[in-house]
Amino acid sequence: MTNSQGGHHRQQLQQIAHRVMLERGLSPDFSDRALSELAAIRGPAQTAGPGARDLRGLLWCSIDNDDSNDLDQLTAAEALPSGGVRALVAVADVDSLVHRGSALDEHARSNTTSVYAAGIIFPMLPERLSTDLTSLGQGMDRASTVVDMTFGPDGALGNSTIYPAMVRNVSKLAYNSVAAWLEGTGPMPGPLGSVPGLAEAVRVQDNLAQRLKARRHRQGALDFETAEAHSVFDGDILRDLAPDPRNRAKDLIEELMIAANSATASFLASRGFPALRRVVRIPKYWDRIVELAADKGSSLPSEPDAPALQRFLVAARKSDPVGFPDLSLCVIKLMGHGEYVLETSQEAGIGHFGLAVRRYAHSTAPNRRYPDLITERLLKAALSGTRPPYRNDELGALAEHCTEREDAAKKVERQVGKSAAALLLESQGGRRFSAIVTGVTDGGTWVRLEHPLVEGKLVDGFLGRKVGDRLQVELVHTDVERGHIDLKAAG
Repeated sequence: MTNSQGGHHRQQLQQIAHRVMLERGLSPDFSDRALSELAAIRGPAQTAGPGARDLRGLLWCSIDNDDSNDLDQLTAAEALPSGGVRALVAVADVDSLVHRGSALDEHARSNTTSVYAAGIIFPMLPERLSTDLTSLGQGMDRASTVVDMTFGPDGALGNSTIYPAMVRNVSKLAYNSVAAWLEGTGPMPGPLGSVPGLAEAVRVQDNLAQRLKARRHRQGALDFETAEAHSVFDGDILRDLAPDPRNRAKDLIEELMIAANSATASFLASRGFPALRRVVRIPKYWDRIVELAADKGSSLPSEPDAPALQRFLVAARKSDPVGFPDLSLCVIKLMGHGEYVLETSQEAGIGHFGLAVRRYAHSTAPNRRYPDLITERLLKAALSGTRPPYRNDELGALAEHCTEREDAAKKVERQVGKSAAALLLESQGGRRFSAIVTGVTDGGTWVRLEHPLVEGKLVDGFLGRKVGDRLQVELVHTDVERGHIDLKAAG
C-alpha cells in the first residue's frame, strides 16, 4: 500500500469510531454546557481539603504508557526495619473540579469510561481536565486521596489508612523502559536515575508487588498473559497491529492498585458505607474450560475452582510458554465479563473469582472510570463524617448502568479494532496465516492470526473446530466499515 493510498487511515478510523460510539449509545462529543463549565474552571484544586497532609516531599512517581498524560495515580514506598514495606497510592482528586450533577459529571455518568479505540481516544472527561488539571503530572502540586498501607515481609497487609493529601509527582515513568530495567534487559531510564533515591524506592515497590502477586496466586488468583494488540501508526498511516505484552512494570502497578482497591473497599465497609464492587462471580462457561483443559491433558473439577484453574494455567505456561497467551485468551473469553454490583456494609464480600480478593472497589482511576469517581465521593463523605452522597437504590442502578456502558465501550474498542485490522489486511487477499481458534458460537467460528494480531471469522472449513485448535487460514474478504475479516481453512 502506498502512502497516498494509506494517508487517511487515522481519519477513516476516527470516522468509523465516531459512528460506532453513537450506534452503541455512547456520546463521542461533549455538550456545549459541559464545555462552558470547562471554560469556567480557572485552575487545579488548590487544597486537598480539611485535615489534608502535605506529602509533597515523598518520592512519588507515575508509571504508565509512554504516551499517557491522564495520570490518575502515583505510587511511593519505603522498606521498613521489620522487613515489611510501607506503600502509598495517591489517587487524583477529580471530584473537586467535577461536581456531582454538573454537565461534565453528566457526560462522565453517561459514558462511564474513557474509550480507547484504534486511532482515537474518547475521554470520559475533557483532556484539559484528565491530562492537566486533574492529572497527577510531573512537577505539579495536586490534591489527592492517599491509601497508606503497611505490609509484612510475606506480603500480608498489616494495616491501612486513607486520608486527603497534597502530592507532587517527581518523575513520569513509562512501563516498557522501567520493565526492561527491572528485568535486567535494559538500562536505567533517565527520569529514574535523575532523582536521588527513586531507583531504590521503585525496587522496593517491585519487590513488594512480586510478593503480593505470589500471595494472591497461593490464594487462587488466576495468572493470565494475553497478547493484546495496539495500533502502530507512522504519522496517519496504520503500519501494524503489534502485541503489547505484560511486563514487570505493569505487574508492579497492577498489584499496588489491587491492594489499594481492596483497602478502599474495606475502609468503606468499616465506616458502614455502601460501595460499588467489581466482581467476576463464577466463570460463565466452566464446562467448556474443563473441556479445554482436558484437550491439554489436564483435569479440572466439575464445579468452578479458582486454585485448580490456576494450577492448570501454571502448568500450561511451563509446558508451552509460546502458546500460553492464546490459551489465556480462550479461558478469559469463557470466563465471561465482570460486573459492578452494590454491596452494603452488612453484606459479606462477594469476591472476585479471578483476583482472589473478597472486597474490591474500583477507586484508582477517577479520570477514566465513573465507578472510581463514585468511590472517590463516597470516600470523601466517609472521611468527613457526612452521610453517603448516594442512596443504595441509586448505587444499585449505577452499578447496572456502569456494567452495561463498560460492555458497550469494550464493543466499540473491539469493533474499531476490527476495522483497523481489516484496513491493515485489505490489500492482502489470498495470503495465508497461522491462526488459533478463539471462539465457537452459534454465530460462527472465530480465529486469531499469529501476526498481525487480528481476529476474523472462519467462513469455510470450520466444522468440528474447537477453541484452542491451530490451523492455517487464507484471507478471503475484508470490509473496513463493518470490521469484517473473512478467512477459510487452508490445507
